[in-house]
Amino acid sequence: MRSAAQILGVHLHVLNASTEQDFDRVFARLTELRAGGLVIGGDAFFTRHVKQLAALTVQHAVPAIYLYREFAAAGGLMSYGTNNTDTHRLVGIYAGQILKGDKPADLPVQQATTKVEMYINLKTARALGITITLPLSGRADEIFE
Repeated sequence: MRSAAQILGVHLHVLNASTEQDFDRVFARLTELRAGGLVIGGDAFFTRHVKQLAALTVQHAVPAIYLYREFAAAGGLMSYGTNNTDTHRLVGIYAGQILKGDKPADLPVQQATTKVEMYINLKTARALGITITLPLSGRADEIFE
């Protein structure tokens, strides 16, 4: 990832947070770095704190993107990632077949066809002074006003 950032002329800083108390330190560092944006890793810890992270990105005026829809719905700028509904549905079907007595070794291998989805929060974009172009907004699966 660092080499891709260098090729694009982007300065990449990896900042880690493993507890809720780390958020203030990380956002203070983002301000110090004058970060032009933030990509939040798709971790269960961050998903549990998605509302708090969305609020902090707006409070600190840092454009941010996260993997799941809930981030944009909570006030974060954008979400871009897969919808896990198909995967969860397949797991449920497999579990049901096993509970009915089918042998796991006899079940066919299946792969979910995951769709990548994009969500944009226009209210947050306006607050950050970011213009979302028509082609970009036209590709969004949902726009929050």
